[in-house]
Amino acid sequence: MIPTNVVMHQQSKVLELSYENGNSYRLPFEFLRVLSPSAEVRGHGPGQETLQTGKRDVGINELEPVGHYAIRPMFSDGHDSGLFSWEYLFFLCENQDALWNDYLDKLKQAGASRDVASAPTGHEGHSCGH
Repeated sequence: MIPTNVVMHQQSKVLELSYENGNSYRLPFEFLRVLSPSAEVRGHGPGQETLQTGKRDVGINELEPVGHYAIRPMFSDGHDSGLFSWEYLFFLCENQDALWNDYLDKLKQAGASRDVASAPTGHEGHSCGH
């Protein structure tokens, strides 16, 4: 589903998406950053995900449209390789609570924090094909 309106709220660090059916969702920048659909975050297959830590204060410097199917946020921590399709954004909207709780559980299990980036796990810095 394609939003009828997309508003970036810099003060509250929230991306607001409004839809034709009248529903409106507010996705925190941190939520978008830790659930980025990029290979850097998701890996290239199951079990290759990299837990994102220390992203509580991340901002979005710019939001770039990609054709008529996606947006690409440029996050303040330099991450800019995630293409958020309209379909994926709607999935995040509809499943925000469950996805966020799952993320918080993973942080807790890893002994990691939303405030301070954890020590490297050995997956950082690898590009596609390496």
